[in-house]
Parts: sequence; structure tokens; C-alpha cells
Amino acid sequence: MIELFVSAFTAFFVVIDPLGCAPIYAGLSAGASRRQAVTMAGRACLISASILLVFALFGEQLLGALHIELDAFRIAGGIMLFVIAIEMVFEKRTKRREERVEKHKAQHTEVDDVSVFPMAMPMIAGPGSIATIMLLTARAHGTEATLAVLAAMLCVLVLTFAALAAAGPLMRILGENVEAVITRLLGVLLAALATQYVLDGLKATLLS
Repeated sequence: MIELFVSAFTAFFVVIDPLGCAPIYAGLSAGASRRQAVTMAGRACLISASILLVFALFGEQLLGALHIELDAFRIAGGIMLFVIAIEMVFEKRTKRREERVEKHKAQHTEVDDVSVFPMAMPMIAGPGSIATIMLLTARAHGTEATLAVLAAMLCVLVLTFAALAAAGPLMRILGENVEAVITRLLGVLLAALATQYVLDGLKATLLS
């Protein structure tokens, strides 16, 4: 059970990328008071937790209603996560997020609530994290295993809240170079996890 928790925690940490979200949130919440920034960070994480919980509990039924086999979703999800990993290694994901921030700031001159969009969706509870929660809960057998996956998700969201709440000071401590190194390392790890998802899906399909 501990191994499952560690594996799920690693997957969520890499996909959600709290350290990568911090500078984005710092840019989005620029001009907001400290209390406003912390409140929006908490709201974003709560909304993200609700979205991921729904997909964790009912994602398999949704696939069934759409006549999509779980192994097909494993392969598709693994490929999608691998693309995200490539973008992380080459910093394309960070650049795209920064462009989204600039576009959002250009359209909103006043400080507004960014907890729902773009923080909760698509930055935290985006396609990658949704695919991850569905893949992990599908592989978890039994109530205890499912709870371990959900606990790992909640732990990462708590860390994400902490990173967002301390976004300004955290960015001053880490600096852009350290952040770039961490992002690349997490990208390599995510690529390995994504490859494993694809192999699991192919193995199950070929043996069925």
C-alpha cells in the first residue's frame, strides 16, 4: 500500500507540478492583497479536488457510457502524459502557461478571481491530472488501494496550495534557473511513468 501511495504521489506531483504553478499564480495574482491571494489559492485547490474526485469515482462509468475500454484510455492517457513530459523537458509547457497568463492579464486590467479559470481548470485539474486519477484508480484494487490514491492526490493538492500561497517568496528563493532544472527532471520522470501506462494498456489488450 505504501508503494502505491508513493507511486501515485509521484505521478500527481509531476503532472500537477506545484512548483511550476507557483510562478504562474504569482503573475495572475499580482496586485491582489495577501489575503485575496491565499483565498484564491485555497479555492482553486478545493475546486480541483472536487473535479478530480468526481473523475476518480465515476470516470470508469463515464468511459463505459461512451463505450471506451479502459485499456484504450490507458494507452491514450499514457500518450498524452508523454507529450506533456516532452513539453516539460523542453520548457514548452512553461512558455505556454506564461503566454496564457499574459493573455489573461491583457483581458483583465483589474485583479479578479482566477481560482476557477485558469488555475483550477486547466492548470491544476487539467487533462493530465484527470487522466492520471482515472488511470491510477482503475489500477487500484480494493477500497484501501483507492483510498491510498486519493490520499496521495490530496497530499499533492495541499502542497500545491502551500506553493501557491507562498508563490511570491518562493520564486525569489528558487530563482528561474532552479525552477527550470526541477521542471526538466520531473519531465523525465513523467515520461517514464507515461511509457509504463502505455505498456500496461498494450499488454492487457494483447493478452485479452
